[in-house]
Amino acid sequence: MASVPLVDRQKVTVPDLLRMKGLEERITMITAYDATFARLVDLAGVDMILVGDSVGMVVQGEANTIPVELDEMAYHVRLVSRAKPTALIVGDLPFGSYQVSPQQAVESSIRLMKEGAECVKLEGGVVMAETIQTITRVDIPVVGHIGLTPQSFHRMGGHKVQGKKSGFEAGGRERLLEDAHAVEQAGACAVVVEGVPRDLAREITQKLSIPTIGIGAGPDCDGQVLVLHDVLGLSELTLKFTKHYADLRNGAIRATEAFIQEVRDGTWPDDQHSFH
Repeated sequence: MASVPLVDRQKVTVPDLLRMKGLEERITMITAYDATFARLVDLAGVDMILVGDSVGMVVQGEANTIPVELDEMAYHVRLVSRAKPTALIVGDLPFGSYQVSPQQAVESSIRLMKEGAECVKLEGGVVMAETIQTITRVDIPVVGHIGLTPQSFHRMGGHKVQGKKSGFEAGGRERLLEDAHAVEQAGACAVVVEGVPRDLAREITQKLSIPTIGIGAGPDCDGQVLVLHDVLGLSELTLKFTKHYADLRNGAIRATEAFIQEVRDGTWPDDQHSFH
């Protein structure tokens, strides 16, 4: 299917997300970190671009997202915004930039909005309800994030599926239902549901009036998000909840091998690619 030209697309806005849920139109979100990839996914017609703190793992080589700084997120949001996408730009608030107080969260959100974000995303449910409410009170849209929250890496003991066991403690099934409700009531415009059983994600989606964006949460959410590097097959690993729609990793290796060979045998650059 041919991509939709940018001139034919209307800018995706926060109210569009609620409209899409009402019409049962599936929402698509891709995580990207720079202007080049932002342009490409926008040309493909994605609805939302998440500038994720997963940049720590995908680009920076970190073991988890915790080391990522607000300055780094501001930089990557700025790069994506320079692509001027019609997709809605969502900027991730990194660990340590919103947990201290709601006031800190507002200040960090303002920073990302000034760099080009059109809404911000933060992790946590019940415990972050006041923070979400405080941010939305100053007219900054918020996307919530519940379930497998990567910034809770150490509490969870790694990246582990949440909601498998009944209970109201963090990661318990009933707690996740409470988290979803709290995020909605606090004023979030959407919520990412990550790493939970399919039936729980379906129940959350049915109960909420705001859209759910799933990753590792089954097909019953209102939308889905994947990291572009996984979509393009640039990642070395294929996880249960990801899919490689292309194999650019091996393609990039083969292209680089061809360049190396031509340099070594003297065929690059040739006369056609030389100035006279």
